[in-house]
Amino acid sequence: MTILFTTWERSPAATVTTDRRPTTTRAVPPRPDHAAELVARIRRWTPSVRPRVSGQVAQAMDAGVAWLASVHLDRPVAPGIPQVFGAGDGNLANFLWDGSTVRIVDFEDSGRSDRAFELAEITEHVASWVEHPLVVSSFLSQFDVTRAELGRLRDCRRLLALVWLFLLLFDAGGGNRRNPADAVERQSQRLLDLLG
Repeated sequence: MTILFTTWERSPAATVTTDRRPTTTRAVPPRPDHAAELVARIRRWTPSVRPRVSGQVAQAMDAGVAWLASVHLDRPVAPGIPQVFGAGDGNLANFLWDGSTVRIVDFEDSGRSDRAFELAEITEHVASWVEHPLVVSSFLSQFDVTRAELGRLRDCRRLLALVWLFLLLFDAGGGNRRNPADAVERQSQRLLDLLG
């Protein structure tokens, strides 16, 4: 079984423990909010949210929704993408660093996933940039991802950036804002940058 992030040491060789028996993760239920669920959620959210935004936020949302229509993230993961047990929550507060090892807490959203999606979950979570930005290129360089995973990682980052645009819009519209006032605009720029 490939175990993602149970222990992450500085050595890229020690980042992931692998036992190549492919049937091991099949018995693990899929994590909640996997890519197909998020695609369906965006499709439900768009008709009610899109009329309420304008400017750069509307531009980013339109670009993200158009991009999403051109990819197939609602289909099963390609055979070349290994399944892993994923923590399911990319909030950096769930990754406890002691100077040599990262330990993970909060497994309520854990389940079968793939490494590219779980890495995207970390890099695109609002906690990775809102206060103390994660250096994404440095972080991702710690993982020996395959060519197939690189393409999926790019797509999953875009998907999750689009999801976060919606989530931050919901947060900004609520009476109990948890994120900075400029978070929606900053997220729209992040999404546009990822869509390139």
